[in-house]
Amino acid sequence: MTDAGTAVQQPAASPAGGRRGRRAVDVPTLVERARDGDARAVARLISLVEDASPLLRDVAAALAPHTGHAQVLGLTGSPGVGKSTTTTALVRALRRAGKRVGVLAVDPSSPFSGGALLGDRVRMQDHAGDPGVFIRSMASRGHLGGLAWATPQALRVLDAAGCDVVLVETVGVGQSELEIASLADTTLVLVAPGMGDGIQAAKAGILEVADVFVVNKADRDGADQTVRDLRYMLSLGGRHSEAGHWRPPIVKTVAARDAGNGIDEVLAKVDQHREWLTASGEGLRRRSERAAAEIEAIAVAALRERMGDVHGSAALTSLADRVVAGETDPYRAADDLLDQL
Repeated sequence: MTDAGTAVQQPAASPAGGRRGRRAVDVPTLVERARDGDARAVARLISLVEDASPLLRDVAAALAPHTGHAQVLGLTGSPGVGKSTTTTALVRALRRAGKRVGVLAVDPSSPFSGGALLGDRVRMQDHAGDPGVFIRSMASRGHLGGLAWATPQALRVLDAAGCDVVLVETVGVGQSELEIASLADTTLVLVAPGMGDGIQAAKAGILEVADVFVVNKADRDGADQTVRDLRYMLSLGGRHSEAGHWRPPIVKTVAARDAGNGIDEVLAKVDQHREWLTASGEGLRRRSERAAAEIEAIAVAALRERMGDVHGSAALTSLADRVVAGETDPYRAADDLLDQL
């Protein structure tokens, strides 16, 4: 582990997966360049995060004083509802308002390369040359929850780099892919008419995580029925029915349109939700919970790494022999092993 102020040499990966030389990484300088809007520096920092670089702790320490300012919007929903199109429309509207925007688009992993199946240049070419927009596709790499394991730290990078709003677009949501709710300040759940999303919403528990419902492709038949279905399900109760709690609004959009697409109304509801988060104290509670979950995840990962070091060790073998001999029980043996760690 190196000092955060020290330039160190880190191997550079070749396209074939080998190593081709070494180049210095000066973390404080990299962070400073990112804060000045250098897209290359932002990309390099996110790559260090995704690759679980030995410098990850130094990166986190250098970013920490500059984070906590960005508004985080999560977008989730079933495949085909128009998440990428809606994200593009939101970026366009936010840029008109003068906001700097970051986008983390989480995609399924390629079974061959391990990388994202869809690239950022394929997704949102309208914003590719805009210096006020940073778009990054991230591979989920088998991580459940609809996000990549590195998403929280990548979010910190964009926050520190001066993004006013960060949009996090998840993999197509399923019954267990609701992690976005713990990461975002405001979660937008997209549904579309004619796709059975009303039933899927109830199954997946989406009603419990949505802060704003977006009925996209509202120019299709069945859009009004989808709105009625959502209103009915909201009327059945749940946390949204509690006194003083936010009740998710339902907004119809046609994100593929350039004008009159309903995106401005979505952002108006997002602003209302942000005001409610501040006034109720829920925003601070959510961010505290997010930090606690991140700390816990790092601690568990470190423990697993240490457990890997003792697998097959003399200490573990000795404890296993004692359990077999009836001299101790597995729970006490596990406690002894943890004490040794």
